[in-house]
Amino acid sequence: MTAKKKNSLRLAVVGDLLLSAKPNKSLPARDLSALSGDIKQLFSSCDLVFANLECTLPSPDKISTEPRVISTEKQIHSLQYSDFNIVTIGNNHVFDSLDSGFQSLQNMLNEMNIPYFGAGQNIEEALRPFIIETEGISFAFVGVVDKSTGPFRFAGHNTSGVAPLDSDKICSIIAELRQKVNHVVISPHWGDERFKIPSPEQIQTARSFVDAGASLVLGHHPHVLQGTETYRDSYIAYSLGNFIANDVYWEDGDSFTWTKFERTGCILVLDVDENKIRNYQQIPTYDDGQHVYIDKTGWGDRCIKRANRLLANGVSAKLYSRERFRVRVIKPVLAHLHWSQLHRIRPKHFVNFWRLLAGNKS
Repeated sequence: MTAKKKNSLRLAVVGDLLLSAKPNKSLPARDLSALSGDIKQLFSSCDLVFANLECTLPSPDKISTEPRVISTEKQIHSLQYSDFNIVTIGNNHVFDSLDSGFQSLQNMLNEMNIPYFGAGQNIEEALRPFIIETEGISFAFVGVVDKSTGPFRFAGHNTSGVAPLDSDKICSIIAELRQKVNHVVISPHWGDERFKIPSPEQIQTARSFVDAGASLVLGHHPHVLQGTETYRDSYIAYSLGNFIANDVYWEDGDSFTWTKFERTGCILVLDVDENKIRNYQQIPTYDDGQHVYIDKTGWGDRCIKRANRLLANGVSAKLYSRERFRVRVIKPVLAHLHWSQLHRIRPKHFVNFWRLLAGNKS
C-alpha cells in the first residue's frame, strides 16, 4: 500500500553560514554544533532546510584580496548533523582558495550528499538548477551572483566560477522550469554590505523574477537583515542576515568582528503546498559569538519589523543614496572616533571623507 502524501511541506531558510577559521592556527574553529537546542528542534521539524554556505576549503593557492572566508573540513562536516540539506555556493567567497579549494568543497559536499548550486566547473554546471521533489511537491533552486559583490570569477564555457545574475537569462530559466516543477526558488547573492534596505534595482529585479514565475526570491550578501515582502502571492526576502557569524580574518592575524545588529538573523519558515505559499513565520536569531539561538528578548523582532517597515515605505534612489552615505561615510567616521581607533587616523582619512561628502552632494 502506497503511503499517503502530505499536501504541504515545511521549508526553513536562513542567511549566511560564515564558517571561517583563523589562518595558520590548530585551535578548533566554531562550527554548527553552536546551534541551540531550540533551533535544532525547529530544523528537525522541517522537510527542507536551506542556507547560503559562504566559505571555501583551504589550499596552497588563495586570491590576493582579503579578508577571505576559509573553513575547515570539520566545520563543513558539521552541516551533516545540523539538518541543513540544501546550500547555495553562489557567493563571492567560494573561490577564496581558487580552484583547488573550490574542488575540495565540492568533493566534500558530494560525499555528504548535500546538494548545492550557484557555482560550478563551467557555466552549464553553475546555472544548473537543483531539482527536488518531497511530499509530492517539486522545487527547482537556482543560485546567481551579482557582479557588484566582487566574485573572483564568473563561470564560462570551459572555466569554473559562479553563475552570473543576468536578469533576462534567469527569467527565461524560470519560465522554463515552471513547466516542470511546482515552485522555482531564486537565490541571488547581491546588494551592498550592511545596507538596511535593498536598492531600487534589486526590487525591480526580484519582482521580475516573480513575474516570470518564481515562488521565492531568497537573497544574501549584505550580512544584515533587510526587508521582506509578498508580491503576487510570492515571497521575497532581500537579505536574511548572518546566521552563524564567525570572525573573518586577515593573514596578519587581524580580524573583523560583527556588531549586535550584524549578529542578528532570521529563520524564514514557510508552509508550502503544490500551488502556493500558505503562510510564513520570521523567527529572529542571535549569534553571541559562542552559540546561535532563537532570540526571545524582543530585540530580533524589532529588527525584523523595522526592516520590513523600511521596505514597505518605499525605496527611492534618494533614500538609497542616504543609506550609502550612512554606511560608507558616517559609520566609518564614528568607528574611528572610538578611543581604541583614534591612533589609526591619518590625514588621508580626512581627505577621503571630504571627497565622499562632496560626491554624495553631487
